[in-house]
Amino acid sequence: MSQEVRVRYAPSPTGHLHIGGARTALFNYLFARHHHGKFIVRIEDTDIERNVEGGEQSQLENLKWLGIEYDESVDKDGGYGPYRQTERLHIYRQYTNELLEKGHAYKCFCTPEELEQEREAQKAAGIAAPQYSGKCRHLTPEQVAQLEAEGKPYTIRLKVPEGKVYEFEDMVRGRVSFESKDIGDWVIVKANGIPTYNFAVVIDDHLMKITHVFRGEEHLSNTPKQLMVYEYFGWEPPKYAHLTLIVNENRKKLSKRDESIIQFVSQYKELGYLPEAMFNFFALLGWSPEGEEEIFTKEELIRMFDVSRLSKSPSMFDKQKLTWMNNQYIKKLDLDRLVELSLPHLIRAGRLPEQMTDQQKQWARDLIALYQEQMSYGAEIVELSELFFKQEIEYDEEAKAVLAGEQVPIVLKAFYEQVEQLATFDSDHIKMAIKAVQKETGQKGKNLFMPIRVAVTGQTHGPELPEAIRLLGKETVLSRLTQFIR
Repeated sequence: MSQEVRVRYAPSPTGHLHIGGARTALFNYLFARHHHGKFIVRIEDTDIERNVEGGEQSQLENLKWLGIEYDESVDKDGGYGPYRQTERLHIYRQYTNELLEKGHAYKCFCTPEELEQEREAQKAAGIAAPQYSGKCRHLTPEQVAQLEAEGKPYTIRLKVPEGKVYEFEDMVRGRVSFESKDIGDWVIVKANGIPTYNFAVVIDDHLMKITHVFRGEEHLSNTPKQLMVYEYFGWEPPKYAHLTLIVNENRKKLSKRDESIIQFVSQYKELGYLPEAMFNFFALLGWSPEGEEEIFTKEELIRMFDVSRLSKSPSMFDKQKLTWMNNQYIKKLDLDRLVELSLPHLIRAGRLPEQMTDQQKQWARDLIALYQEQMSYGAEIVELSELFFKQEIEYDEEAKAVLAGEQVPIVLKAFYEQVEQLATFDSDHIKMAIKAVQKETGQKGKNLFMPIRVAVTGQTHGPELPEAIRLLGKETVLSRLTQFIR
């Protein structure tokens, strides 16, 4: 592209980074990096009443955690700041005055009560989508001056051109058009002097030289209003891509009240998901590469990202696919990093002390390594490793069925005797003990391994048996075998 690509993610600090916002940020980021452009994070904080403490920080920190590095923002000035809308109010005033002077906007003194009455009257008349009547559009300069002198509060509305069609080429949906008759004169500045989203966003995008806008499809209906502002100022609008909805497994639109899905990036971080797996997973929510492969590095995704492969259909948030993908990454993870990811969960669960001896640290490290192949996220280590922290085991029906085998007493008695004699209690010597039981009893395969596994762990499936036995410790293993020795 001849022009430098500049894209932005513009969250409101009214909440923490949501999976929908993360997906939007990621697609902007991939597009910018693919075209060697710039990715900007702008904070749209004008909805002051709804801003939450730590909202801005959460957005920025979780983007960084995901590996979505931005080139410009509140903490990284690229020469196009300020990057918070509340710090740009003087800029919006300048452009508001220009529209007023040119007659493209006007002051509206209608009270909220009058506007509500107007809406109700239109609904009663069968108008499905009520609009502002535009009565203040016709006030004379003298009437406006008089109302201002009386101290009447007012908003500022944009004059919507009559009989106009607004068309644009959406990078996802193709040709999209709206008629101006379906949009009433809309408020660009509220009574408190704060600009509305559709007005401020145009000024910000223009002054920050934004070339492309990737955003959720809920913003599609905002586009004609924004195009009006671009037209009045004689500015070139960016190219738009309205991303499809993210839906749950029942194909229902993802709602923040939907408790079947964890919805905030910080929650995945706390559970011990890997940022590179989340990055990979979000990239496939509404975009698909060529071929069947689904595991990609960040560099591969940047190289492959092509807007022509953005989905036109809703994207399903598949929880099973996410846990599978995270497991793929965990399997290849350096053990030091896996320990860092998992150990805090064992400590929080009261399984291990905060202050550990070198021996305890090594035992914990070996325990986590034992479950590396199975683990889908860090917090899962607590449930997976439960057998190592139980005083007594409860055997389920499947376990009882294994223990009911006629060869079981002989196998377990022989194994007890072998363990009792072990001077060195490590995996190699435990393997040798199991082989000795095989030779002594003539039992092999499931008939040999399953009774031993079930008796000492209480589970019919699990990690590598000799290492699990070693970590349980000789005393615990003998104690659990005792009840089966007749």
